Amino acid sequence: MTATTDAPAAFLAARRPAVITEPGVYGISDVDYHRDPVPGGSLSNSEAKHLMKPEGCPARFRWEKDHKRPTKRVFEIGTAAHAEVLGTGPLLVEIEADNWRKAETNQRADDVRAEGAIPLLTHEYRMVMDMAEALRRHPVASALFSPERGDAEQSLFWVDGPTGVMRRSRLDHLPFPTDSRMLLVDYKTCIKADEVSCAKAVVNYRYHHQGATYSDGVLALGRADEVAYLICFQEKQAPYLIHVFEVDAMFLAIAREQNREALETYAECSTANRWPAWEDVDLLGAPVWLENQYLKGEL
Repeated sequence: MTATTDAPAAFLAARRPAVITEPGVYGISDVDYHRDPVPGGSLSNSEAKHLMKPEGCPARFRWEKDHKRPTKRVFEIGTAAHAEVLGTGPLLVEIEADNWRKAETNQRADDVRAEGAIPLLTHEYRMVMDMAEALRRHPVASALFSPERGDAEQSLFWVDGPTGVMRRSRLDHLPFPTDSRMLLVDYKTCIKADEVSCAKAVVNYRYHHQGATYSDGVLALGRADEVAYLICFQEKQAPYLIHVFEVDAMFLAIAREQNREALETYAECSTANRWPAWEDVDLLGAPVWLENQYLKGEL
C-alpha cells in the first residue's frame, strides 16, 4: 500500500523543475538548466555573449532571455552528436526517409520532438553513429571523454565575487576533483578541423569565452587548483577527422576581460531593472578597409 501511495509522489518529484539556490555541481536536465533554475536569475556564458561589445546590448540580452527561440536544425544535429559521443542526453530517433519533403515525415519528427527526443533522417542517423565510433577509436579524445575520468553533462553554479551575480555553466564533461591540473574538454562539430579553421571557429562562436567561464566555475567551486581548456573538434563528413586543441592563455585572457564587462553590465542592469539599447548618438566611422581603398585611390 505504501509503495502504491508513494509512487505518484516520486514520479511528480522527478518531473518537478529544479530550483538552485546554492553554489555547487548539479546533475540536472538540459531543460532545467536552460530555463535558468535560479530564483532571481543567473548568468550563463551563452547569455553573456548578448551583453558583449561590439554587437551586444542589454536590451538584446533581456529579449533573448525572455523569448526562447526554436532550435535550429544545424544545432539539433550537433546536439545529437553530443548525445551519442557523451552517452547522455536526449534519445535519438531514426526517421526512415531521405529528406523532409513529405508532410508525414515532418509530422513524425514533430511527434519525436514533443517526446523530448531528436529526430534524424536515415543518413543523419548513420552519420552521428559513425562520428561517435570514430571518436571512440581516437586515442586522445576517447580518453578525455571516458566515464572513468568524470561525468558528462554537469551543471555548475557559483557566485561571482566582485558582483555577487550567480553564474552557471553546463559542461560536456566534468572531470572528478583533483589537486593537480584539470583538463576540461568541450566537444564541437565542424566542417574542417585544421588549425586555421578551428581558430576562426573559436573567435566566431566565442568558444574561448566558454573556456574562461568553465575554468572560473571549476576554480570557484574548489574542484581543482589549475585548469586547462581543451576543445575536441570533429568534422561532420567522412572520415570524421578529429583534432584536439588546448586553448592558449591569450585567448582565455581576452575572454575573461570581456566576460568581466558582461558581468558588470548584467549586475548594473539587474539592480536597476533597466535593460537599455543604444540611447545616445554615436559617430559612425568608415571601416578601415574602405578608408584604405579611398586613400589608395581605388574607389
